Amino acid sequence: MTGFSLIIVFVLAIIIMIVAISKFNIHPFLAIMAVSLILGLIAGIPLVDTVDADGKKISGITSVIGAGFSGTFSSIGIVIILGALIGSILEQTGAAMKLADMIIKLVGKNHPVLAMELMGWVVSIPVFCDSGFVILNPIRKALVDRTGISSVAMTVGLSSGLYISHVFIPPTPGPIAAASTIGIGDNLLLVMGMGALCSILPLIAGYFYANYIGNKVKANDESDKNEVKQTYEQLVKEYEHLPNGFIAIAPIIVPIILMALNSIVSMAKMTGFLANMLKFLGTPIIALTVGTIFGIVQLVGAKKIDKFYDITNGTLKTVGPILFVTAAGGVLGKVIASTDMVDFITRNASAFERIGIFFPFILAAILKSAQGSSTVAITTTAGIVAPLLSVLGLGSPVRAALAVMAIGAGAMTVSHANDSYFWVVTNFGSMTPEQGYKTQTVDTLILGLAGMLEIFVLSLILH
Repeated sequence: MTGFSLIIVFVLAIIIMIVAISKFNIHPFLAIMAVSLILGLIAGIPLVDTVDADGKKISGITSVIGAGFSGTFSSIGIVIILGALIGSILEQTGAAMKLADMIIKLVGKNHPVLAMELMGWVVSIPVFCDSGFVILNPIRKALVDRTGISSVAMTVGLSSGLYISHVFIPPTPGPIAAASTIGIGDNLLLVMGMGALCSILPLIAGYFYANYIGNKVKANDESDKNEVKQTYEQLVKEYEHLPNGFIAIAPIIVPIILMALNSIVSMAKMTGFLANMLKFLGTPIIALTVGTIFGIVQLVGAKKIDKFYDITNGTLKTVGPILFVTAAGGVLGKVIASTDMVDFITRNASAFERIGIFFPFILAAILKSAQGSSTVAITTTAGIVAPLLSVLGLGSPVRAALAVMAIGAGAMTVSHANDSYFWVVTNFGSMTPEQGYKTQTVDTLILGLAGMLEIFVLSLILH
């Protein structure tokens, strides 16, 4: 099956999957895997590996499923495990509570959602949003326990901040690749400045939606405001004393710094031993390993190193379901990528050309919703848009940068079951898949539309 009929089948498959999970209480792992298999077969993916007339290998459905599953584990599996382990250590030593206290002193008790959103926005400039959420989640949880603020509001706020800079601001791979493809790769400072500017309205929209939905949806880790003070005092008494600020923040800030240095080295195209060492230390897996070592130092200082085995064991039990559901989402994305859908959208891109700055947004949104990856949506759309810049009236450097922003806004719209970030946010935010659609999916729709609105206004002014 190809063409528009395949898109219709895809939409129906997503609806069936949502109903199966939310209404019939089928486990997300089974629902996503079943839908992926059926969709792949209907789309015409062969039952077994074959070779076409040109000798090119065509992967069968089982190979596609295996590649999608293993690909997700290799890209984010260890990151989730190490990030969750660091979080568990921070909770056990009282470091997470110390960090919550530091943030409250900085921004006040009345603005924890805004603090979480802005923290996520800054962190995700050099760090992938998936990794950033895992890294910052212990602070989010501690702030929920410390202030009694809505857990859902904090989750959506953090997710929003991370996602906005992830698609707008280099040195994350998507915006860098898009800028290079479109022809402004040597002017990344312009792209970074435009990304920061175009973040304003989405940040505002994300903040207000986080507070709104926080009053409508309750997660499993909500804290009772009436018990917050008592709970906090009991926790501090249990810890005997909280670690100092540097010790508390080191397991989080050191990996972020290492990943940022890796991004800077890559962006500057540096070479040599030092550059290679920084790239090695800045890969998410190694950076989080270093963070884990700092966490172990915390355990030693808190005289709880004897609990390290139990903490690790408990963490693995907790993240197991998250890993498998996230990998299932990767399978769905891989199945879609192996069908004719993306090629069909690409071949018919000319139908959108007359709508100017909205063309890259709509195309990226379609690709994002179809296959799940924001980075893939950004790079694919950039390749299609690049030869059309003059036709779309986006030929100048400033307007080309706006085109990159429009692509990024589209690549936010929307995050759902075929996106690993959806499952990271939903599961670490202690929400059900149905709640995830009401929070993460709707939030990313609002973020994308808010971003595109600001970009459109800027396109009327900037030339």
